[in-house]
Amino acid sequence: MRDQLNSDLFDPRTEMVPDFSRGASSSDGDFGFAFNDSNFSDRLLRIEIMGGPPQCRPDGEGCTSIADWARHRKRRREDIKKETVLDLSLCPEEQILNDNQPDMDDGVGCENQDEEPVAMVEETQSGDEDANSNESSWSMDCSAVLRVKTLHISSPILAAKSPFFYKLFSNGMRESEQRHVTLRINASEEAALMELLNFMYSNNLSVTTAPELLDVLMAADKFEVASCMRYCSRLLRNLPMTPESALLYLDLPSSVLMAEAVQPLTDAAKQYLAARYKDITKYQEEVLALPLAGIEAILSSDDLQIASEDAVYDFVLKWARAQYPKLEERREVLGSRLARFIRFPYMTCRKLKKVLTSNDFDHEVSSKLVLEALFFKAEAPHRQRSLAAEESASLNRRFIERAYKYRPVKVVEFELPRQQCVVYLDLKREECANLFPSGRVYSQAFHLGGQGFFLSAHCNMDQQSSFHCFGLFLGMQEKGSVSFAVDYEFAARSKPTEEFVSKYKGNYTFTGGKAVGYRNLFAIPWTSFMAEDSLYFINGILHLRAELTIRH
Repeated sequence: MRDQLNSDLFDPRTEMVPDFSRGASSSDGDFGFAFNDSNFSDRLLRIEIMGGPPQCRPDGEGCTSIADWARHRKRRREDIKKETVLDLSLCPEEQILNDNQPDMDDGVGCENQDEEPVAMVEETQSGDEDANSNESSWSMDCSAVLRVKTLHISSPILAAKSPFFYKLFSNGMRESEQRHVTLRINASEEAALMELLNFMYSNNLSVTTAPELLDVLMAADKFEVASCMRYCSRLLRNLPMTPESALLYLDLPSSVLMAEAVQPLTDAAKQYLAARYKDITKYQEEVLALPLAGIEAILSSDDLQIASEDAVYDFVLKWARAQYPKLEERREVLGSRLARFIRFPYMTCRKLKKVLTSNDFDHEVSSKLVLEALFFKAEAPHRQRSLAAEESASLNRRFIERAYKYRPVKVVEFELPRQQCVVYLDLKREECANLFPSGRVYSQAFHLGGQGFFLSAHCNMDQQSSFHCFGLFLGMQEKGSVSFAVDYEFAARSKPTEEFVSKYKGNYTFTGGKAVGYRNLFAIPWTSFMAEDSLYFINGILHLRAELTIRH
């Protein structure tokens, strides 16, 4: 034990037990004083900085905004794809320390430095000429080395922060015992890498703008420094969010998006987009132009200000048809990405029938979605609540009811012996409370004899007693000058039996746009209706029923 304690801190053979899961915190040591200091270092890091194509500027150069950064990065990705694929058989095998060689199927040569770091080791201190001559075949189809930076580094400090460097220094291979380590990067990564290395010593960054932080974030992902990714993510979250920045955060490379350290940033971006565009109809043209990641963020929200889930479905189809004109591509995106964000169980049966015959969905997919929705509708209320609770933690939340402008209803239809329908409308206590003093809430449409109807709940003044009260009305959707004679009955569940009790019966000949009902359904003041001991709220829910029959 004594020998172990007295062992050289910088001995490459010293056992290191890193904790990569920790983020940077005030409790982490600040070793900034040791950065690039030969007195506190055990290795030399040789950074070869490669030149990109002449037209490709470094990502950070001239980028003063998120939009600039995104444009430069997109241009760089396009330039990478144009590069000639390099024959790796020409490269000395022992020079490549990690297994992440360029993927030949992707058509990406050694210029693809945005994806994987290349690490090499020099054999001797004086072997620069040999190393460069060996590497000439690696570089001949790519850009030349612009310049070389040499830094004094401490392997325990870097290994403690990064699995990449940990493997580099402790994998037991002969290369790990060499004193000189070479990294090859693109010129666009130089500033970010220097910031990253400094962070691994000091737990701080000197950059503050979004483009600079994104460059460091990409470098931290590349070299597996989770604590720096977490730090960049936090700083980016604290900057003002815009639609452009939110969409960019959701469009980062998949390795970055999947990192736990970046999850709070992507969550904040989704929340921002969902809040900004919660009224889809108000920003319809803007939302229709959003990319897939933006649409997914909006559709995942419970707070959409939209009439009904039918309207959500119609909007998704409109977006998909505009963005993906080719049917095969559209079916793929709808089936694999967007269908899970449409809450089919809260769509009307009439609309579900249209889903089954829609050409935009693969028939097998649409059948499965509609069946699941119908089974959910057929479940008992307590079972529906149980399914919704189970789904609440998931991403798609398909059994969770949104805050629709028009409240969902359950409808039972009869053709014989008379055309009739029974409609169930449930309202939460807080929804009723929000009606005071003069609000109203509308149900989704339901149909009888081919004609559309709706229910509306009101807080209004009792005409005789001049106090507020709860009213319920039945309206017919306007459709020309059609007249329709209907017998109707309103009922509500009531304590102590919790059975439906009839409250009002009547008959009315409807014409388009007309409504009929009762201003004080329960014949009590609003305060009594909303009281804690109210007879009409059962577990916080007001259960209403309307029965409609066509008169002949």
